[in-house]
Amino acid sequence: MKATSSTSHPAKAPHAHSGLWAANELRRRIAEGELLPGDKLSEQTLAESLGLSRNTLRESFTLLNSELIITRIPNRGVFVASPDADDVREIYAVRRTVEPACLAWGQDIDLDRLGKIIEEARTGLAAGDVPRMANANQAFHKQLVASSDSELLQELMSRVLARMRLVFHAMSDAPDFHSHYVERNANLLAMLRAGERLEAAQTLRGYLDTAEAELLSHIAQRPE
Repeated sequence: MKATSSTSHPAKAPHAHSGLWAANELRRRIAEGELLPGDKLSEQTLAESLGLSRNTLRESFTLLNSELIITRIPNRGVFVASPDADDVREIYAVRRTVEPACLAWGQDIDLDRLGKIIEEARTGLAAGDVPRMANANQAFHKQLVASSDSELLQELMSRVLARMRLVFHAMSDAPDFHSHYVERNANLLAMLRAGERLEAAQTLRGYLDTAEAELLSHIAQRPE
């Protein structure tokens, strides 16, 4: 049953009392790069833009804080988190468990959709457009997990992708990072099209190991 929309917030009123919906929306904005590490989250501005009460927004902050996506700093406010090496290790531990399993045993891998994402990534690569490549990479891995047909796994992946976006921001001074993975993703798709799902899963595990090592190396070299 559809709830009646309000005039001031037609798209959001059905969720006006849901801290969970607000958390999902903020997580999406972080995953898509609309909110960046260190950004301060204004309660008043966000509450107005989302059509929520400030109490409901605070519920979403509590959830995102527990996921380490935002950070509460006493007497200063709420900020989008800036991941460190431990965060990277945790993220990749989850990814190595979930994503290869979806490649190997996912019920419905949308090869056409993955192909369109690869086209988008290659367009970004040709243009030297790092945000476009990063967005395509996020979309590719999100689509892999969508093949599980599990809402729980997809919700978990949305949290992982939000934290990954924050990690990717740390690589903003290493523009070649994303370019390395455009053809790696294309190779995974070629293997899936050939029916080599177990091989693709094993390849992805190695790919994730490489990405983790590269990220950790870069973080270690950052000035304190």
